Amino acid sequence: MKKILFSLFFFLFSLKMIASAILIPMDAESQKNHLKAYGVTYWILAKQQKVQWLLNYRGGSFLLPDGEDIRKECQIRGVSFEVLSDSEANAILATIASPSQNQEAVILEKAPKIAVYTPKGLQPWDDAVTMVLTYAEIPYETIYDEEVLDDKLVLFDWLHLHHEDFTGQYGKFYAAYKAAPWYLESKKEAEALAAKLGFNKVSESKRAVALKIRNYVIGGGFMFAMCSATDSFDIALAASDNVDICEAMFDGDPSDANYQSRLDFTKTFAFTNFTLERNPLQYEFSSIDMTQKRSIIKESDYFSLMDFSAKWDPIPTMLCQNHTSLVKGFMGQTTSFERNEIKSTVLVLGENKVNGEARYIHGIKGKGFFTFYGGHDPEDYQHRVGDPKTELALHTSSPGYRLILNNVLFPAAKKKKQKT
Repeated sequence: MKKILFSLFFFLFSLKMIASAILIPMDAESQKNHLKAYGVTYWILAKQQKVQWLLNYRGGSFLLPDGEDIRKECQIRGVSFEVLSDSEANAILATIASPSQNQEAVILEKAPKIAVYTPKGLQPWDDAVTMVLTYAEIPYETIYDEEVLDDKLVLFDWLHLHHEDFTGQYGKFYAAYKAAPWYLESKKEAEALAAKLGFNKVSESKRAVALKIRNYVIGGGFMFAMCSATDSFDIALAASDNVDICEAMFDGDPSDANYQSRLDFTKTFAFTNFTLERNPLQYEFSSIDMTQKRSIIKESDYFSLMDFSAKWDPIPTMLCQNHTSLVKGFMGQTTSFERNEIKSTVLVLGENKVNGEARYIHGIKGKGFFTFYGGHDPEDYQHRVGDPKTELALHTSSPGYRLILNNVLFPAAKKKKQKT
């Protein structure tokens, strides 16, 4: 009996010694919860352990150090994993390293510190990034105008811009909601905050905030924005030479008569040669957005992810990791971007060729990076004010939400010298 027990113990001990790595597969067939898989990966990085992101291998899988605590964490969070022997792990890495494979292993070194730029008060709609961060159990801090203007951005590695209007036009909700209590209250709060910060107008305070965020990126920060925070941010930068683009109902005085000709497109991140929407009753900022130009029904509204060389272009490859190359479209105040108004230096990561629109773009600014993602909520096709929040437990393998989380892990990658 003792010999049997000893043999069993030796066998189990040998298995533990042989198993040297854990693979979190990210393909469609093997992973039960893609979104929480990112959370497990972040959790391991926060424990100061390195992870290898296997680009284009089974949907962008993660190779982790083996450990009982990691196995338990995967089980608790409902994340599928596979235990690999040392030889199995090395065989995968050898295959990935082959010049014939469009794959790469990227080392993730540390858990990025995350900030979400969002108003202190709750808005009557939801933010996809904060929802998925919460669901994936990835910690973040919220900041707003005071912290940005007080140079607190340097404390963070990654910044998400909530669905903000950096032009000072209160989201251009005036026509539909000018008498709504939530609109009047948010306008009052914005004006009070601008005054507290020493500005005469909300548009002036938002412009100052946009410039601080610009400097954060140029200095080496990672910025991610969705929906109206994308084009309104660039519009604020284009008008940063004290160009008044707001009508009287927004800031108490008329706009500059010739403001379009005074825009400086050299100061923007992603967009150029766009035309601003002068009508204050029009729910649109500029010609950048394709929402009102689209001619596609919901059932056929998809966009495709671009295919990059994992070995030569690891950054865009990281940002496009998914278990499918076709992603469901979704609407927003800014749904997608006019291809002809995107700067030639900006990479298009996802597009709908039928509509001639870009949905997902990325660029370098100074020492930092920015990613703009059109639309409001990847699993709520046409989110409206007052709609209930999306329950991500019903969308655990959302390709659209995976793109957000790719950006969250992107700053954790081992740094290589980038051209500016």
